Amino acid sequence: MIKLFTLIALACVCQSANAQTEPAKEADTIRIGNIIITKNGSKTAEDKDDSRRNTNHIAIGRHHRSKPSNISTNWGIVDLGFANYSDETNYAATGSYLYNRGGNIAPLGKSDFKLKTGKSVNVNIWFFMQRLNLIQHHVNLKYGLGLELNNYRYRSSANISYLEQNPYISSQANSPVIIRDSIQFSKNKLAADYVTVPLMLNFSTSPGYTNKGLSLSVGVSAGYLYSQRNKQISQERGKQKNRGDYDLERFKLSYVAELGLGPVRLYGSYSPKSFYSTGLDMKPYTLGVRLSNW
Repeated sequence: MIKLFTLIALACVCQSANAQTEPAKEADTIRIGNIIITKNGSKTAEDKDDSRRNTNHIAIGRHHRSKPSNISTNWGIVDLGFANYSDETNYAATGSYLYNRGGNIAPLGKSDFKLKTGKSVNVNIWFFMQRLNLIQHHVNLKYGLGLELNNYRYRSSANISYLEQNPYISSQANSPVIIRDSIQFSKNKLAADYVTVPLMLNFSTSPGYTNKGLSLSVGVSAGYLYSQRNKQISQERGKQKNRGDYDLERFKLSYVAELGLGPVRLYGSYSPKSFYSTGLDMKPYTLGVRLSNW
């Protein structure tokens, strides 16, 4: 009998010692059948053993954080937005760029250059953007290379045409002009495409986290005009795509900005200088959504 009590006492002591050394189950861990839900996403030794028995683990309440590198690259970014301009032209002093045909034909004015806001679009295709760490990944230098595609769609009442030479005058010094055409167009737009290099300072509240926190980028971009055309559709002439110089500025300098709110990123740009060389004073701007990883 004494031996029996001794064995029972030893068993109680061992069980007590084992209970003291075994780690307590975290209060934020819930088991439902073969599913374990953990708040912090970490696995205990028992969890790892359960994983070998086909037990599923679900982690909640934490954003994935990766260790940011000093230089990170984002490939194939796309911007979808609207293009417009601020028209500050003095139409009484446009010189020969806006040609007045005379007679009963009204001269061109500000209302003729108003755009269809919903159909004047800006699409940017960035081949790459890089982010260079400056101050603990909270402040970065951001730069890239891409194509900036702008389509300025005129209202249906506008019957303006861009011409490389004025057909109503004969001169060796003939230059590009804009005229009021004799027909009405169902579609009339000016397209201006640039190769663009942006350079920005980037500020991030949550470096290393994916789709979390607030980020802001501000800076400038330099663009080179490589293509411009006036696309028109009419009943009389069908579909036409006229390419020419049109006296547009070859280089464009813009202020640019990007705002990131979690996974959503907005962008905008504004050029303080007209994108016409002479005659018209129109300062272009864009606004839209950026499809980007950061």
